[in-house]
Amino acid sequence: MELFKVFTIEAAHHLPHVPEGHKCRRLHGHSFNVEVHIEGPVDPHAGWVQDFADISRAFAPLYEQLDHRYLNDITGLENPTSEVLARWIWQRLKPALPLLSHIVIRETCTSGCVYRGEP
Repeated sequence: MELFKVFTIEAAHHLPHVPEGHKCRRLHGHSFNVEVHIEGPVDPHAGWVQDFADISRAFAPLYEQLDHRYLNDITGLENPTSEVLARWIWQRLKPALPLLSHIVIRETCTSGCVYRGEP
């Protein structure tokens, strides 16, 4: 069974490694939607895979680091593409959420990425 929790982060960034003149090289912001997906068996007694509150608790420190921030100033996010952000979140959540299956980052309504960890 798979479940997920969605968080919204308002943040600014620029992408320093794109070519000069590229619109993403300029400072801009997004309302990032971050989906944290958990996969595992349903506990027959509790009736769930994991308490949604556990996911919220694990994500809270990351939310504080990311929301209403300039992402480029955060260690590990100097080039804050959606892909880099997804990996950064995964690395910090996986120890607290062993059943973490993937992270989905949506930086716009039509653009995003999915990260499933390293093979």
